[in-house]
Amino acid sequence: MVKLRLDLYNAMTIDLVAVWDVPLQDGIHAVEFEHGTLTGKRVIRVDGKEILRKDWMFKLVGDETFIVNKILCVIKIEPQGLFNYSYSLIVDGQPLRSFTESQSKICCTWLVTLPPDGMYRIVLQKDTLDVWANGQQLEVT
Repeated sequence: MVKLRLDLYNAMTIDLVAVWDVPLQDGIHAVEFEHGTLTGKRVIRVDGKEILRKDWMFKLVGDETFIVNKILCVIKIEPQGLFNYSYSLIVDGQPLRSFTESQSKICCTWLVTLPPDGMYRIVLQKDTLDVWANGQQLEVT
């Protein structure tokens, strides 16, 4: 009986419903969203670090707003029938797909392997001419 209760508790605490990869100048950020459909619990993690937690909410739908590297992001929770929900990520006012497409137009990205240090991700932001290497903005001339 105790084992069944623990298994049920573990099943209820794992409410991961969406994972998105958000490409920004300083790298690709993983956004994870947990949504408890019984409790209304909402947890947002960026790159494995918890940035928002709401344990009990009576309203199961709505928006959650957060910031990733100075960029405003919104997770939209919308009903899709009885106890079914859709989740979408809005980044800088655009759906993730549109944001990713616009980023690919304004940024050039290279993956460079240099021994012995390994792999570097170099990003040139065309509109500002900022250069990033492995998430660190470089001072360039």
